[in-house]
Amino acid sequence: MTKAPMRLWGGRFEGGPSEALARLSVSVQFDWRLAPYDLMASRAHARVLGRAGLLTDEELTRTIQALEDLERACRSGEFRPTVADEDVHTALERGLLERLGVLGGKLRAGRSRNDQVATDLRLYLRDHARQIVSRLVELETALIAQAEHNKGVAAPGMTHLQHAQPVLFSHQLLAHVHALSRDIDRLRDWDKRAAVSPLGSGALAGSSLPLDPEAVAAELGFDSASPNSMDAVSDRDFAAEFLFAAAMVGVHLSRLGEEIVLWASQEFRWIEMDDTYATGSSIMPQKKNPDVGELARGKAGRLIGNLVSLLTTLKGLPLTYNRDLQEDKEPVFDAVDTLLLVLPAVSGLIATMRVNSERLEALAPQGFALATDLAELLVRRGVAFRDAHEVVGHLVVWCQVNDKDFDDLTDDELIKVSPYLTPDVREVFNVRGALASRKAYGGTAPDRVREQLDALRALVNEQAAWASES
Repeated sequence: MTKAPMRLWGGRFEGGPSEALARLSVSVQFDWRLAPYDLMASRAHARVLGRAGLLTDEELTRTIQALEDLERACRSGEFRPTVADEDVHTALERGLLERLGVLGGKLRAGRSRNDQVATDLRLYLRDHARQIVSRLVELETALIAQAEHNKGVAAPGMTHLQHAQPVLFSHQLLAHVHALSRDIDRLRDWDKRAAVSPLGSGALAGSSLPLDPEAVAAELGFDSASPNSMDAVSDRDFAAEFLFAAAMVGVHLSRLGEEIVLWASQEFRWIEMDDTYATGSSIMPQKKNPDVGELARGKAGRLIGNLVSLLTTLKGLPLTYNRDLQEDKEPVFDAVDTLLLVLPAVSGLIATMRVNSERLEALAPQGFALATDLAELLVRRGVAFRDAHEVVGHLVVWCQVNDKDFDDLTDDELIKVSPYLTPDVREVFNVRGALASRKAYGGTAPDRVREQLDALRALVNEQAAWASES
């Protein structure tokens, strides 16, 4: 005779669910990854039941041993969920019953799948947030190493993708580090709000059993237990906020990916990608494609979509738990998987790329990129910026009409455009001088960039230490 599937509910039902409902309800195919966290929470819950006198010392010992054995079996693949298991909780209770018989059913006292899954998901995300930060640190480190290696290299700074002012290429690389550092700040700040344990909230109203949610929270590494059982089981702010942080990482990776695509193009030729982080064409033998940068751009859309998906699911849900919340896990899992997949590839690309410093240096002054420096020189000599802007604008037009650059101008030609343009204005027709003059805090002057490098190295070391905390 075929054994009926085990369910954690059904006492008031005369028959089982239809096949269509069973297929719709099943989530074990994706929530099985929560198994290590569910087992961790189960051990903490068993100890609380023991302290409450709901498990004898001998029962507690057997239960803990069975949970540890089940965890080893899950890790080795010896124990796996079946098609009949509705979710991770059902599968693990089946495994516990196989090891303990009736005693295995005692562990369900004082908890519900509602507070279990909310706890498991928080544990999973807090763990994986640190893994993501570790990968972000690797990317920051690669960018800092390139900035250090190329710290004297000038490059054309751009706005609207047009030459604007010269900058140090290191300054541009470090701009990406600052963005990634804010991503890490968001994840660390998120972790403070996620460090609240729902376990002990039961289905929605808490428990009449003498449980100790604060003790469970401490054992599981949370800062506190939830002060409101209804909020505890229905809250998915932590998941949505995590997805926002993940989406912002995706946006920043996309921006870096776009720059890589441009820098590696024939038109830019700022960098040469290492062969191990580029691909070829199936028809054009000469091609060397920046697939890592393109895939980083593409993954951003996926990460943003995950955030929108969960926010849409959460909108308008009444308190407390609703089955809609089954849809919270796949966007979160996908975001974690996506970031852990793309970050090492981007880090490797950055670490191995070769910077064409000679081309960057040659391009830095092009496009009249020193025009602002000339206008600011006139300001320092007492000319109103509005007038200085007009004078330099006229000079640019004159040069374009006469096919000349600033360096090509004679004294007479300068004066012809404006009496303000005396021969000594040539002191700013110099990229090195222009860079050195940008010495205000946050500027691209070499001294300021060295300060950035020192500060960011210390910050990244501190971020790495946080990520390594258990």
